[in-house]
Amino acid sequence: MSVALFTLGGTISMAGRTADGVARLTGADLADAVPGLAALGVPLDVQDVEAVPSANLTMTKILDVVDAASKAISTGATGIVVTQGTDTLEETAFLVDLVWPHANPFVLTGAMRNPTLASPDGPANLLAAAQVACSPAARDLGALVVFNDQIHAARWVRKTHSTSTATFASPNAGPIGHVVEDRVRILSRPPRLDGVPGRAEAAALEATKVALYTITLDDDGLLLHGLADTHQGLVVAGYGAGHVPSALAPVLGDLAERIPVVLTSRTGAGSILRNTYSSIGSESDLLNRGLIDAGFLDPHKARLLLRHLLATSTPQPDLSATFAQHH
Repeated sequence: MSVALFTLGGTISMAGRTADGVARLTGADLADAVPGLAALGVPLDVQDVEAVPSANLTMTKILDVVDAASKAISTGATGIVVTQGTDTLEETAFLVDLVWPHANPFVLTGAMRNPTLASPDGPANLLAAAQVACSPAARDLGALVVFNDQIHAARWVRKTHSTSTATFASPNAGPIGHVVEDRVRILSRPPRLDGVPGRAEAAALEATKVALYTITLDDDGLLLHGLADTHQGLVVAGYGAGHVPSALAPVLGDLAERIPVVLTSRTGAGSILRNTYSSIGSESDLLNRGLIDAGFLDPHKARLLLRHLLATSTPQPDLSATFAQHH
């Protein structure tokens, strides 16, 4: 039994400022600072991949980590732990979840308080992540985010606070488990997504542009004009349960005739409705104009899913069927 640890930087590895910038801890440094990790009795195979703010990560870089993690599994690793910055952790976890082909746990974690501060949370998060990664109970759950002793499914987890150590939550479903007294306790087992293609090639991802447009009060929609000439897809974060100003409805309908347009909610929780409202710009009107219902999927993850599907040349009917799994 062993755990492969991949480090990508972030607050968890910050060791203070230097004249040249921010000093970073290695994965070995992180492991050495965790009380209880040695007592777990599970060897860590550490690979330092990046030392960057998570805002600088890319889909291709994360997919490269997935490939390296798959190799670690093929050589005997029980599970995977990735440490990174929290700013994009909810998105990288979801991307991993789309393409992770193994039953072995793939766990992502980080920290909100760096090691130079009083009561840094990184050591506890790393210990809990390692415990989950080597637990048989966490198999067949895809990618997981472990933070503050909570276990979250990648498809539901959100970063909900800019500074709190309890920032990660799953508003639509709650955590699927907890680490209690060093025991991994799984409370629910969400189904894995079906029919999602494997990793996209880097060149295809680079060529696939998907925009995210958030509807705001008195929105004139000027940024939407000509978008189909520059992008292969669009995600719309609408008001409430999937609503837009009436003037934008025909604009979005025209776009949906040229490129896939996915409808989500900007609220942060809850599903798109399908047939409750019928006015121009309502959810039923937009769906009738050809927009794709993202269900409970939030805008940022909907963009990742759409870009991944388009970069793997997924046909339109399969696009809709994949998003329907989030209803």
